[in-house]
Amino acid sequence: MILGDDLHPNEFYRFRQTLKGCNLIAVRSCGELESRWLNLLQEMHQKPVLPVGELPTPIEEIEGDDWQSSGSIKEWLDEQKRGSVVYVAFGSEATWSQEELTEIANGLELSGLPFFWVLRTRQSPDDSKLPEGFEDRTKRRGVVWKEWAPQVKILCHDSVGGFFTHSGWSSVVEGLQFGRPLVLLICYNDQGLNAKLLQQKGAGYLVPRDERDGRFTRDSVADSLTTVVLGEEGEIYRIKAMEMKELFGDTEKHDSYVHDLLGYLETN
Repeated sequence: MILGDDLHPNEFYRFRQTLKGCNLIAVRSCGELESRWLNLLQEMHQKPVLPVGELPTPIEEIEGDDWQSSGSIKEWLDEQKRGSVVYVAFGSEATWSQEELTEIANGLELSGLPFFWVLRTRQSPDDSKLPEGFEDRTKRRGVVWKEWAPQVKILCHDSVGGFFTHSGWSSVVEGLQFGRPLVLLICYNDQGLNAKLLQQKGAGYLVPRDERDGRFTRDSVADSLTTVVLGEEGEIYRIKAMEMKELFGDTEKHDSYVHDLLGYLETN
């Protein structure tokens, strides 16, 4: 139901009602990336729409060699060739069916690429399981990490050559902040819109799905990863990601958006 029930209104309904009642819409975005959409949003809602920038991670949080309790991650990354590793992370909320998780795992194995997979689980009997023997078969070139991991520090490591992500915007920003080409596997909500924008900009490669049932396969996963990280066809994505680094990595530019918002609030 669009409205949910009496005690638990649907989140999209609450979002729509909030938009109706507000005086200003602040959006995590920037004019350099999607000025046309920001202008359209303002026309649609007939109220000010102010971008607050992409809010990239501050430089001081990235610099330095402090990996806290994750030193073994850095040691493994240091052993890999420059630009060879696929970093895999689908956020804390994405849930995959058993079939989907199996295809993702088998696709990684089939690609032959080194990978570091942050696999978040809820420690529930209902959690989908990795294919039997997967970790043993890939242990010489891949890591399945089932705890918290310092995503930003991993993404800024020189060994990372691609980011296999669900298209959540925070992850997109962190990946492009360091010029990592994106392989996109959407799960739900706004991720489809994010992926479409990134495709249009040439900064992301969407894993193909069957148009009839929406399924993806291990072959489509493997082909997507090898194309973006190694293939000649994927060079355009690697180049575009480095171009995007100039925008997403410009913390001063994005700080200026925040200052503009504060200035607006002080004078209105």
